[in-house]
Amino acid sequence: MKILTLNTHSLQEENYQQKLSWFVEGILKEMPDIIAMQEVNQTADEELMDLEMLEGQYPIPGCMKIRRDNHAAQVAYRLRQAGMECYWAWLPIKLGYGKYDEGVAILSIGRKIRCVDKFPISKVNDYRNWRTRAVLGVQVAGLEDWFYTVHMGWWDDAAERFLDQWNTLSCCIATKRCYGTVWLLGDFNAPDRVLGQSYEHIVACGWVDTYQIAQYKDSGITVPGIIDGWREKLIDKNVEGMRLDYIWCSRRKEVFSSRVVFNGMKEPVVSDHFGVMIQVKE
Repeated sequence: MKILTLNTHSLQEENYQQKLSWFVEGILKEMPDIIAMQEVNQTADEELMDLEMLEGQYPIPGCMKIRRDNHAAQVAYRLRQAGMECYWAWLPIKLGYGKYDEGVAILSIGRKIRCVDKFPISKVNDYRNWRTRAVLGVQVAGLEDWFYTVHMGWWDDAAERFLDQWNTLSCCIATKRCYGTVWLLGDFNAPDRVLGQSYEHIVACGWVDTYQIAQYKDSGITVPGIIDGWREKLIDKNVEGMRLDYIWCSRRKEVFSSRVVFNGMKEPVVSDHFGVMIQVKE
């Protein structure tokens, strides 16, 4: 099984249409089974998407309608046009940059999504507040595993502490973790080189960093240099890159490989983050 996560930055990217095409081409080449995406947006005042382009969607009750430029819908539609059986779910969370409905999404290739789980993890629950955060999880046909796409806040954010969000997340998935395998995929804003903070806390809670146990792995760097949200936080302004994006598992698995993708090596860069893809024994 191949699992991919990417903070897509989606419509905020320059040359978005080209990067959308590159992203789809990369998926068609690598054929991941599960794709977790963060910062997945649509323009809030765009026209509604045609119904035929929503094929494969698992509609989440109470969520807003899908707009024509919705990033998850566009990726899924293009994959289906290329002959891939693609199922997907998108959860809007907040208004980004005053004009985007921003959220998280999961795509499943070849397996229907049979149920979803969603819940807020931030104390603030205001759609117009950029600190609002929520999590989306899915189960797919043929697997008992739960896959969650996650975008966490920062360790030292006094208004929305990482620890508070993590404790809420942990509580919401505790039962699922007891009875089966749970995967946490995404941007954790938790550089592994910073001691005594987010990364070490996740490890202390018993989660397995699949990068660390992979038989083959590369540098793991998913952010080149310093990006928005980190400019004022790092003492070393000359840092060449950070590992902020992870695939965590609640149980130790046989991980054959962990590779950074869409970093300009085998695939073009499509976001301000690189992706992570693992190959693991199902």
